Amino acid sequence: MDMKMKNRLSRLVIAALMLALLVPAGAFAAENSTSYEATKQIAAQKADLLTKSYGTASLQYALIDHGKIVVSGQSGINHVSDNTPLTADSMYGIGSTSKMFTTVAVMKLVDEGKIDLDQPLITYIPDFKMKDERYKKITPRMLLNHSSGLSGSTLSNGFLFDDNDTSGYDDFLKQLETQRLKADPGAFSVYCNDGFNLAEILVERVSGMNFTDFIHKYITEPLDMKNTKTPQDDVNNAQLAGVYSPAYQGELPRDTVNFIGTGGIYSTAEDLARFSQIFTGNASGLLSEKSATAIGKPEYKNGMWPKEADSSFAYGLGWDSVNLFPFNDYGIQALTKGGDTLLSHASLVVLPEQKLSVAVLSSSGSSALDQIMANEILLSAMQEKGIIKELKPAKSYGVPVKADMPQNVMEHAGIYGSLGQLSKLDISKDGELSLSSVAVPAAPAQKFTYTADGSFVSADGSVKLNLVTEDNGRTYLWVRAYSAIPGLGQMAMSEYQAEKLEPNELSKDVAKAWEAREGKTYFLVSEKYTSQVYLMSPPIAHVATFKEMPGYLMTNKITGANEALNMLNIPTLMGRDTSDFHFFTEGGVEYLQAAGSLFVSQDNVTPLYAGNKSKTKIQDNGHTRWYTVPEQAVGKTLTVKMPEEGSFAVYDASGACVNFTVVSGANEMVLPANAIIAFIGEPGSQFEITLK
Repeated sequence: MDMKMKNRLSRLVIAALMLALLVPAGAFAAENSTSYEATKQIAAQKADLLTKSYGTASLQYALIDHGKIVVSGQSGINHVSDNTPLTADSMYGIGSTSKMFTTVAVMKLVDEGKIDLDQPLITYIPDFKMKDERYKKITPRMLLNHSSGLSGSTLSNGFLFDDNDTSGYDDFLKQLETQRLKADPGAFSVYCNDGFNLAEILVERVSGMNFTDFIHKYITEPLDMKNTKTPQDDVNNAQLAGVYSPAYQGELPRDTVNFIGTGGIYSTAEDLARFSQIFTGNASGLLSEKSATAIGKPEYKNGMWPKEADSSFAYGLGWDSVNLFPFNDYGIQALTKGGDTLLSHASLVVLPEQKLSVAVLSSSGSSALDQIMANEILLSAMQEKGIIKELKPAKSYGVPVKADMPQNVMEHAGIYGSLGQLSKLDISKDGELSLSSVAVPAAPAQKFTYTADGSFVSADGSVKLNLVTEDNGRTYLWVRAYSAIPGLGQMAMSEYQAEKLEPNELSKDVAKAWEAREGKTYFLVSEKYTSQVYLMSPPIAHVATFKEMPGYLMTNKITGANEALNMLNIPTLMGRDTSDFHFFTEGGVEYLQAAGSLFVSQDNVTPLYAGNKSKTKIQDNGHTRWYTVPEQAVGKTLTVKMPEEGSFAVYDASGACVNFTVVSGANEMVLPANAIIAFIGEPGSQFEITLK
C-alpha cells in the first residue's frame, strides 16, 4: 500500500472517530439493522393468546426503538355490528395511563417556574378545603406519588356510556369538603385517583387552560399524536375500538371517563409509543431533562414501604413502577403505567436507557395482562438487538423446607383487613400459617409453611409471607409472589397486603343502633342515567358485621351510632379506594353516604304497582327510584314510555342485569321473579309504566 493511500485511510479513520464523538449516543442504533422478525412473531402470538384464551375482546400493540415504531399490530374483534376491522388508528380508552399525561403537564409547569412540587397545594388551589386540617400540608408532589393521604376515588358520575358530562369532575372540590384524610400527607404512598383529579385541577388553575387544550398544545401536537383525544374532543365513535362486558351479549356504547386526568384519555398503541419518547430522550423541547428524569425517581421510598423485592409496583411521579420486574433482574430500569376503566385497559412499559418502549391496549382483559405482554415484547426485542444474551428462567421461592418457629410469632395471629376484605390469620405451634376469608368461610384456606429465613412459603413456592411490625406500631402481612400466566409470561408483586385490626368494643347505645341496620341493603341513588355502574350489577351496599371482628363494618371501625371510619394505613394497593361511611336520616328516610355516592335504605324501596298502568317520577333531588317486583307482576310484560333524559335497569334474583335501556335500547321486557328495578333520570323525569 503506497503512502498516499495510507494517508487517505488515516484521514477517513480520524473522520469516522470524530463523527462518532459528535453524534449523540444512540443515533446509529436508531438506524440499526435489527429486523425484529422474531419479536413480530412473538407479539402476534401473545396477542392471539390473549384474545383467544384470556377474555380479551381486542388488542393493539406497538414497539418503538429510538423514536421509530418498528413493530405494530392488532388482534381480536372490533365492531361486531358492521365487522369493522381493527387498525393501528383504532382508539382505546387508556384508563389510568392518562395519569402520565397529567404528570407531564404538571412537570411542564414546573419547568416554567409556575409550580413548585413541594409547596402546599392550597398555594395554587385556594378553594381546596377538607374537614381535616392536615389537607393544608398536601403538596403537588404528593398528588403525583400517591402520598397525599386522600381516601382514594371520589369518581361519582365519572364512568358513563357515550356521555361527556363533566358534572362529577365539576363537583369534585365540593365533595372533598366533607371528607377527611386517612393518613398524614407524605406518610406513605397508596394508589389514589383523587390525587390526580386534583392534579388536573392544578394544571387548569395554573395554566389558565382547559386540561384537554393543554395536553393537545404541549403534548399531542408536538409529538404528532393525531389519534389521542379526550371525551371533550370531537371523537368519531367509529374510530373507537368496540367495548364489551360479560353482563351484556352485544357491543356497548362508547366508554366515557370524565375525570380525564385520572383516566379519561383515548389513544392508540402507536401514539402511546410516541408519547414515551418524553422519557427516552427522543422528544426535545417538551420537558427538561431534569424533569423527565425526576419523574422516574423512586418516590415510593419517601414513606413507609416494604423492603426491596421483585414487584410491579414501586411508585415514581405518576409511574406505577420505576423498577419493574423482570427487567430489574437484567440490571435494566423499566418504567410502567397501567390503566383500567370498567371496559378498556392499557399498559405502557418504557426502558429509558435502551430507548425502547411498548404500549399494549385492549378491550376487556386487564392492564396486568397487557403489561406482561409488553414485557415479553421488550425482552424479545432486547435479545434481537443483543442487549441481553438469553432470557432468565421463571422465578420461584422454592418448595418450603420446614424450620422450627419461635413461639412469639404466634402473637401475630388475628383478623387482618385490606381493600374490601377481612381475613383470619391462624398460626399453629408447629409453624403452619392459615389464611381464610371471614366473609366467605366456606372458601378453602390458604396454607403456608414456616422456613429458616423467618418467612412462610406456599407449597408450590410461588408465595412468601412475612409479618412485619412497622415504626407506626401497626402489624402488616407482607406478601411477595410470582405469578405465571401460561403461555404469556410471569409477573411479580411485593406489598403489604393487609393490616392487623385491633379490637373495638362498642357502647350499648352504639351497638343497638348498628343492630337495627344489620342485614339491610342500601341502594345507590346519586348516579346519572347513563352511568356504567348500572350495567355491572345492582349498585348496592350491604350492612353486615361479623362476630369474628365486632365493632367493625368490614374493615371500617365503628366510631359512633351513624359512622364507620376507615382506619387502614396500607401502602401500595390494598389500602386504596377507602371511604368513611356516614348514615343520616332526612324526611324520615335513612341514607348512607360514602366516597361521594349516596345510597337509600331498603325501607324506602317499595313494590312496583302490579296493575295495568302506573307512573313514577324522579323527584327534585334527582334520586334514582328503586322498586321490587311483586309476585303479581312476575311473568308480565313491562313496557315503559321513557323520558328523553332517563333510563331503567332490571336485575334478576341473582343480581344480574337483564336489561339496561342505555345499552339495550329495549323499553319492553318480561319481568323475572324476585327482581328489582331502578328508574334513573333528571329531576322531574316521568316514566309511564304498562304491565300486561
